[in-house]
Amino acid sequence: MGEKGSKASSLIMVDAALAQVGKNLSEAMRILGDGQMEPGAGTESRRFSRTSIPGPLQGDGQDVTTILHLVHHLIHEEEDEEDERDKASQPIQNVGEQGHMALLGHSLAAYISVLDRERLLKLTTRILSDTTLWLCRIFRYDNGSAYFHEDDRDGLVKVCRLAINARYEEYTTEGYAVLSSRQPVIYQSASCRPGLGQHLCNQLGLPLSSLCTVPCNTIFGSQHQMDVALLDKLIKEDTDAGKLPLLLIANAGTPEAGHTDKLSRLKELCDQHGIWLHVEGVNLATLALAQVTSAVMGATRSDSMTLTPGRWLGLPAVTAVTLYRHEDPALSLAAGLTSSQPVEKLRALPLWLSLQYLGHNGIVQKIRHAAALSQHLLLKLKSVTCIRTSVEDEQNSPVVLFKFSQESNAGGSGGSVDGLCAGEKEVLDTFNGWMGEQLAQLIPSSGVDVVELEDEGTCVRFSPLLTAAVLGTQQEDVDEVVQKLLELVPMMSATMNLRQDFREETHRHAPSLTYIEELSWPGLGAFRYESQAEGADEGRRKQEQKKVNDALLTKLQELDTDIVFSTGPEFVMEENCIFVGMVTDDVDVSELVDTISTLGRDIEESGRILENMTERVRKGILEAELQLQKANEDKLLEEGMLRQLPVVGSVLNWFSPVESSIKGRTFNLAAGSLDSTDVTYSTKVQAGRTSLQDTPILSAKRLSGQRLFRRPGAGSDSMSETSSVGPADESSREESFTVSPNIHPSMSMSPPETAEHAEACFRPPGLHGNPEQVEAEQERQPEGQEVDLSGR
Repeated sequence: MGEKGSKASSLIMVDAALAQVGKNLSEAMRILGDGQMEPGAGTESRRFSRTSIPGPLQGDGQDVTTILHLVHHLIHEEEDEEDERDKASQPIQNVGEQGHMALLGHSLAAYISVLDRERLLKLTTRILSDTTLWLCRIFRYDNGSAYFHEDDRDGLVKVCRLAINARYEEYTTEGYAVLSSRQPVIYQSASCRPGLGQHLCNQLGLPLSSLCTVPCNTIFGSQHQMDVALLDKLIKEDTDAGKLPLLLIANAGTPEAGHTDKLSRLKELCDQHGIWLHVEGVNLATLALAQVTSAVMGATRSDSMTLTPGRWLGLPAVTAVTLYRHEDPALSLAAGLTSSQPVEKLRALPLWLSLQYLGHNGIVQKIRHAAALSQHLLLKLKSVTCIRTSVEDEQNSPVVLFKFSQESNAGGSGGSVDGLCAGEKEVLDTFNGWMGEQLAQLIPSSGVDVVELEDEGTCVRFSPLLTAAVLGTQQEDVDEVVQKLLELVPMMSATMNLRQDFREETHRHAPSLTYIEELSWPGLGAFRYESQAEGADEGRRKQEQKKVNDALLTKLQELDTDIVFSTGPEFVMEENCIFVGMVTDDVDVSELVDTISTLGRDIEESGRILENMTERVRKGILEAELQLQKANEDKLLEEGMLRQLPVVGSVLNWFSPVESSIKGRTFNLAAGSLDSTDVTYSTKVQAGRTSLQDTPILSAKRLSGQRLFRRPGAGSDSMSETSSVGPADESSREESFTVSPNIHPSMSMSPPETAEHAEACFRPPGLHGNPEQVEAEQERQPEGQEVDLSGR
């Protein structure tokens, strides 16, 4: 009875501990996942600033809530104050219920590790055997063993060490010395992950000469598949040279294009020469489906293969798994594929929990959903003109590559861009990179990205097996991708067609405009306005050129147009350039370049006028100061000393007004002269003043309500969502496009206002305003009294 009571008490303690683990995890996820902290926690979080991390360990311990708030602050800590609001508005990714099970597995692994050894050994053995059995059955790998590892490359390292132990019988006693007799050779495809072979050699201590890269097909078959005939030739050459062909790394879905090697033929070749065949790739996930292609089915005969179920099923922090077949457990232990430590087996616990939560049907459904998304996109892309697709199998291809190409028709498949010249190919790659970035930015849940391929160039990749479960991609997201393509492709096609016209029009306006050849710019092109200043040194010329181009860019950005003007990419060889973005087919390139040239010339001329005006104003002020000083001296001689006293002067002026001969002065900006105000007050206009608003202006030839640079009757004024220039009031846009050669954009006042202001500066006090107000002011003054520059 006492023993049973002890066991029952122990079970109650275990249940309570497990419940506490789940409760702590839920509380932690709530705090870390919630963007809003609890009231009062904000004050506490201010202590967790960047400057205080790292810092000394506090003497007193902290509670769990405080530590979790610290972790929350570190996760959401802002890298840049400018985009603080944008980052704060992005919540932590929702991992879903199956993701919570994976996270719970890590917590339980820590708890289980403290159990007594007998109970720990029993539990870990069950977890490992269950997970291995489930994975082997789901992915059709009979009689296999499993190795769970954090780094998805570690499984390959271990099976390669196992192959060395199997082929070199004295390796366990002699070590690396035995390898000198027959150097091992590891073969990999040219389409393998970059750096995989080098990592393998570094971990095994092998020289890079042990790594042999097998080229892909060049004539027959996919250009992403390993050339089997050439591999056979390389193996025979290495054998004749006294080397030992050891291991072959094949792909069931290349990292970039998603193509599968001829696994059945490769397995036959490996069996013939005693080579270990290892397979990896995203297409291995399709082994869980009811219908599997024969190409991928060949992976089930391989000696080992690496799976990444965490990415396929959307499970965070889940280990990768390498399934392998080998009959000698001692060699597997020596290679590190098995461990005698029970704690090492707990790596499978998160995956063990997640697989049970999803069930076989849930796992298959997720993989089937991802494969259906690829087929749906491939079908939709056939109706989009100028989009070329590249897939391995039209019926069963989990990865879809597509790109913009003006030479292709709808639904075109495959092919390279060898027919294009180097410049055209680079421009096309730039446009495809921009298209991929736009799609990823506008539809982040689609999971599309940009890849660089040797033959096809830059392409957009859609691989839902790697992204759909994590991002929650649905069929609606794929439809939205196609809809955005229908908006972007006509713009890209029009821009490609008009690039040559823009280049020719820019050359036509030489030397004021210089065309900049920038192949990495996804847009109409780039140019620079050349300052026509003569006699200036190089430093002054560049400074003036930068000033004019900055002002020109500001003016262009203010225009009522959908065209985006910018300073271009961050790293550009040329200086002081203005880049023109994507355009539509109804853009009048000639009018665009004419406007750019006219605006640049007007800005340059207005800058010169402003410099001259500044000198005139300076000289006018000096002359005015001299005349004011002389007027004050004349006034003193004319009125006498007594009239200058405050009280006495007022009494004398009351009884005996004095008619002053001192007149007002006005400064004429146009003429640069200081004139009398008599004519102004008598005729109510400034004599000899030339209105600066009478200067010629430049107006665009357009219909009412039509955007700039649009050909009449072509296109629509609707603005694409990809444009960064928003609509504005038509009247304000007209003002921004009306250009006077005498107006500089850096002036805070228009020249007429500046002229009136300059006149008011030298007008006697109290005589501000229009001529009617000036005349009324004169009438209110005592008879015979004249207001002068001195203000008396």
